Parts: sequence; C-alpha cells; structure tokens
Amino acid sequence: MKAAELIVTAGSGRARARLARLAARGSAAGERVEADVRRIIARVRRAGDRALLAFARRFDGVTLRRAELRVPKEAMAAAYRSLPERVRRDLELAARRIRVFHARQRERSWSFRDASGARLGQRIEPLARVGVYVPGGRAAYPSTVLMTVIPARVAGVGEVIAVSPVGKDGDTPIVLAACHVAGVDRLYRIGGAQAVAALAYGTESVPRVDKIVGPGNLWVATAKRLVFGQVDIDSIAGPSEVLVVADGAADAELVAADLLAQAEHDPLAAAICVTPDRRLAARVAAALDRQLASLPRRAIAARALANFGAIVVVRSLAQALEIANHLAPEHLELAVRAPRRWLARVRHAGAVFLGQDAPEAFGDYLAGPNHVLPTGGTARFASPLGVYDFVKRTSIIEAGPRTMARLGPAVVRLARLEGLDAHGRAVERRLARVGARRGPAAGRGRGPKRSLAPHARAAMMLMRAGASVSAGPRPRPAAAHRRGTRPRGRGGR
Repeated sequence: MKAAELIVTAGSGRARARLARLAARGSAAGERVEADVRRIIARVRRAGDRALLAFARRFDGVTLRRAELRVPKEAMAAAYRSLPERVRRDLELAARRIRVFHARQRERSWSFRDASGARLGQRIEPLARVGVYVPGGRAAYPSTVLMTVIPARVAGVGEVIAVSPVGKDGDTPIVLAACHVAGVDRLYRIGGAQAVAALAYGTESVPRVDKIVGPGNLWVATAKRLVFGQVDIDSIAGPSEVLVVADGAADAELVAADLLAQAEHDPLAAAICVTPDRRLAARVAAALDRQLASLPRRAIAARALANFGAIVVVRSLAQALEIANHLAPEHLELAVRAPRRWLARVRHAGAVFLGQDAPEAFGDYLAGPNHVLPTGGTARFASPLGVYDFVKRTSIIEAGPRTMARLGPAVVRLARLEGLDAHGRAVERRLARVGARRGPAAGRGRGPKRSLAPHARAAMMLMRAGASVSAGPRPRPAAAHRRGTRPRGRGGR
C-alpha cells in the first residue's frame, strides 16, 4: 500500500476504525495458545529437567544433556572478550548510563513516631532471586539484557538467573556478552513457555525465582500470565508502539524515520503520527514510501504500517494530545515547538521524548531510562521497569502501653462491628494489662511524673460503655452515651 492511504482525519469513520483497531490489537491473542502453554507448564512441573531437554529438541531442534543446560560463566566472559573493542565500549557505555539513571530510583527504609507513641515505618529490601527472560536468535537484543538485569543489580537482588533459547548454531554470543556486562549470575539454555515454567516452579537444575521479568513472544507472555501468583512478573508485554505528535515545524523525514524504527520490530507494531498540519501529513507519507524502499526489514515494516499505522490529521495540538492520552502509547514523541510546554498535557505514556533530537531509538539503547515499558494502553496505570520492581516493602509497627490506651478501644469497637470478637479480645487483654501495670504508684519517684493509669482506666470504661474514643490526648464519651455511664476521671497525658 501507499503511505498516503494512512492519512485519516480525526473524527471520521476511517479514523475511528483505524484507532479502534489499534486499541484492540492483541487483546485476545493469548487465548489461541493458552491450552498448549498450560500443558507445557504442567509437564515442566511434573518432569523437570527431562521436560526442558525434550522441549529443546522439539521446539529449538537442539539436543542437550542436563549438564549443558547451564552456560558456564567463563563462556560469558569469553564471548565478551571476543567482541570488537568498539562494541565492548558501546555496551559498557550503555551499561554505565543505565546504571547511573537507575541508581536514582533506589528507595530507603523509613519510620516515624506518631502522636500516640507508636513507631510506624516501612522496610525496603531487595528480592532474593530474580529470573530474566532473554529472547534468542534474531530477536536477541543485548540492550534488553542490560535494561532488565542492571536495575535488579542496583536494587541489590541476591541472585539474577537468566534464560535464553539456544539455536542449532549454538549460543548467541552477543547475549552471553551482555549477560557478562550486566552481571548475570547464571544463564540457562532454555526458552519459550518451558523456561518461564522452570523459573516459576524450579527444576533439578534451574532454581525457582521470586519474580520473572523480560519480554518474549506470545507463548512467553501467556506463560508469564499463567504463573503469576506463583511468582511475580513485570508485565504482559505486547507489541511495540510509537506515537509522534508533530506540528508544522517538524522534519517530515525524521518523523518517518521514527515511525519505521518502530514498525520494523514486528508486523503487530504500531506507528502513528498525529498532526494538525495536513501538509506535514502528506510529507510524512511521501517520506515513508522513500525510506521503506531501502529498509532491510521492509516487509515486516510494511505489514505493520498496513495493519496498525496511521497519520491522523487533527484540529489542534491539544486534540493531538487528547488522542495520545486515550491510546496511552508505549513511546510518545513530541516533535513540536517548545515540547516542554506540551509535556504538562501528557497523562498516559510509557516514555516521553521531547523534541526531534531525542528519538525513541535513543531511549532504546543508552539514554539511561528503561526501555521495558507498558504497552497496549497499560501506560494508563503501569510504569517503566525500574529498581522499584526488584524490591519488596514490609510494614513495621511498634506500639507500647500508651498507644494501646489511646487507640485500643477504637480497635475493639471496629473489631466488634466486623463480628471478629477474638480480634477485639486480643486488644482488651492488653488494655487490662495497661491498667494493671500502671497502678496508683506509677509516676512516683525520680522518673516522669505522668501516669498512664487514669488514661487506661478511662479508656477501658469508655470501651465497655461503647463510647467513642478519639486518637487525641483525651478520651471523650460519644453524644449517644452522655446520659449513660461516664468515666470518673477525664484522664490525660
């Protein structure tokens, strides 16, 4: 097809149909293979390494022995040394920039003491073991290895386990080299749904992990979805996408180049330009035709454009941003004058690229921010992969008698409202102890003069009367009980 056929006017029937097709792409794709993926997972759980070896023969055409499932660390280092010096420097440059960016994402544990005397906080600690899926063959991207492994290392993950399919020609050297640069602890020659199952449940050779990250094909994505709950996952990755918002000042050749950079990924990739300038739309379409003719992966890119490409002409840049927010694209480029001014209007996007000197391809390799991004409109609620994906948070709660005296009665009443008497009684026992420990002699001597006894007695009496106790310094009877039993003393700190 000619790229001019991609031009549609916002609000027209053609535009609505084109954008609806884009929004719905791949929504039920996993259903086609789910039954087969379930059988693969079940067989790996049942047969372990034997299943992995059998699937390697069946799907990859490779006969392995159990001892060959794991790639020796020396092989990863040797693959790195075998690369040309220029390539090694580029990998190290990318790794360094990715590491510096993600170091700023580290979270710290924290705590504070509130007015009741309770100490509350959150402990941040890294996951013990993470599994990284690395596509093999022509889909082997060393940048993906760096983007998935380095944040885990920055987070302090104890062990990073990588899996990648091996082909008839053996290991993919660039994958081994990237694993060496990123700091992978163990690499296994397995791929597909069976690799996901091995990471989720463990086999004789492959250890069970806490979380699985990394992109893969439909089978891998479906397997990740099915094992979620047994382990955590980063996301269900879908086909890649870019949306370029361009005004009349944009360079049409650069816009076309960025659309093709996304379209060459996959026939399901989406590449969209939204502009209020109809003349720019025509120039972009002409540039697409010219550049596509000399593209090595032109067959794939042409199919992607035919299926999920569009050049949408809108009334204004404001309407262009409305469409962008509706689609919530993985990559959003603002090829406009004063892009920072329009950034405030962006609500949903995996990554935003400001100006034409910041192409999406820059972000894919070594800008620094992660290129593992939410796809398929999930940028409405999801975030790029980051250090925060490789830690877990634990709430810390510390309380003493003063906290129980002030807040315990409310806990008892709430528990009774829910019909959970044992919960309430557990706190009642502590309130009784507060009163027993803090008798009339409490507060005497050289220590603090304040006694908890009046507060505790008042709290217990109010609780038995069903009164309302505030979290403030003094308990007060609720209005409904003002003519009923009242505490003999008002208590205090």
